[in-house]
Amino acid sequence: MQSGVCLARRIHILRERQRVTREMLLRLVADALLVNTSVVVALALRFAWLVAFEPPRPGEHYKEILWQYLTAYLNSGWLLTAICLTVFAANGFYTCGRFYSGRYKALVIAQAVSLAYLIFGFLSRFVDWQINFPRGALVFAWIITTAVLMTARLWSLAWRTVVRYEPRNADSPAKGRIRNILVIGGAGYIGSALLPKLLAKGHYRVRLLDRLLYGTEAVEDLLDHPRLEVVQADFRHVDKVVDAMQGVDAVIHLGAIVGDPACALDEELTIEVNLMATRMIAEVAKGCGVSRFIFASTCSVYGASGELLNERSALNPVSLYARSKIASERVLLEMADSSFAPTILRFGTIYGLSGRARFDLVINLLTAKAIVEGKITVRGSDQWRPFVHVDDAALAVFKVLEAPISPIRNQVFNVGSDEQNFTIGQIGELIQELVPAAETVDLGQDGDRRNYRVDFSKIRTTLGFTPQWRVKDGIEQVIEAISSGRVVDYRDARYSNVKFLSDEGADCLTKTNGWARELIERAVPHYAA
Repeated sequence: MQSGVCLARRIHILRERQRVTREMLLRLVADALLVNTSVVVALALRFAWLVAFEPPRPGEHYKEILWQYLTAYLNSGWLLTAICLTVFAANGFYTCGRFYSGRYKALVIAQAVSLAYLIFGFLSRFVDWQINFPRGALVFAWIITTAVLMTARLWSLAWRTVVRYEPRNADSPAKGRIRNILVIGGAGYIGSALLPKLLAKGHYRVRLLDRLLYGTEAVEDLLDHPRLEVVQADFRHVDKVVDAMQGVDAVIHLGAIVGDPACALDEELTIEVNLMATRMIAEVAKGCGVSRFIFASTCSVYGASGELLNERSALNPVSLYARSKIASERVLLEMADSSFAPTILRFGTIYGLSGRARFDLVINLLTAKAIVEGKITVRGSDQWRPFVHVDDAALAVFKVLEAPISPIRNQVFNVGSDEQNFTIGQIGELIQELVPAAETVDLGQDGDRRNYRVDFSKIRTTLGFTPQWRVKDGIEQVIEAISSGRVVDYRDARYSNVKFLSDEGADCLTKTNGWARELIERAVPHYAA
């Protein structure tokens, strides 16, 4: 994985060097044109002065003088240009000139132009190169070149300042700029709900990078879509990520081992998939010039707390899953700069059905057990959870993608709604209202120590996000799916991350590096977003 990070950095460095080289060559060409234009104008002005105020000496004709001036330019223009560019380069015009400002920049330009013309004047008078450049025209050329270069440099500085602070740049809608989107892990639970929204928009081209560990059933109806490209690959492989990142405007990273039980199966694998791969993907995205990076995190980072928690509350992770997400958030936010703007989405406990159904989530699982087994087995009935439907989770991602960059740059958002903070016991009561034949069985407390209520006002006020689903609607959706036979056996391993990885996931194991383990261990309760 470290080699992947190094490759991404090399890509970034190479692209930056190419950009700087192009800019330097363009400035060199522009300055050469300005110098030559100044010389031609100076010779023309000097000739006009002669015609207007200085009659030719006996035996001289204006045609001969004009030819002398033309010859002087042809013989010496190249030399003056070479001297000017050399002196300009020595004065930092093409390396640090952009850091000069105001009067100091004007002084540097005046000094450089004066030095270049003094060198040229010395060569034209004291070195036998037969330059014979008219002295009056040389003075004119010096004045014009100084004025033109100052005007060009200071005008470009003023223009960049105006553009930098132009409000519309920060607040213009993303849809005007984003066309190509890379969705990593997009064939999973949230991704299979998100892809239809992106493709229905009409102007997005979507590239899906997914190992398709659970098959293609979740996105089967979309595989032939003309604006969807499917890349079946492991997102831990840097070469695949680099290839998939080409031509991309935004990255949505949904790939992870999700859920406390699934992550607890193999800590090394969890760290590699959830943290190391995230850092590598972000490095590649940044190296490829991708600004928008949306990352799927979880409200599980809050752990256990009796308070109403917002995005600035202290975190108290009680599981490896939560610690891996905290460490990933930290990595992304530390990478943020003017050209890389990650957005962190902390999803509540998700429920409901998408292309890839899951029955290892509390609402879906308890509803399925109520229908099939006639029992609602509740553990930790007094524990609070924030809930959000999978379709609304996808809607939140879509809202962030469509939003202007300024309100989402380097921000963390809780995803859900205040009205859907429930205790596990209250969820059991809602299910029993819709499946009255089921019996509620309270199994007491279990090993899950999570207990948190979450404030969702930030995403509501910033992005206007309002969930379209209620918990009752999600329960009814699961009831319909099982009753109609669309879900034959909710206990099938493909519907559970922990069961599937227990049976199929051992062959994915690889060792982690030390930096990842250190970050996981540093994901302590005192970390705040």
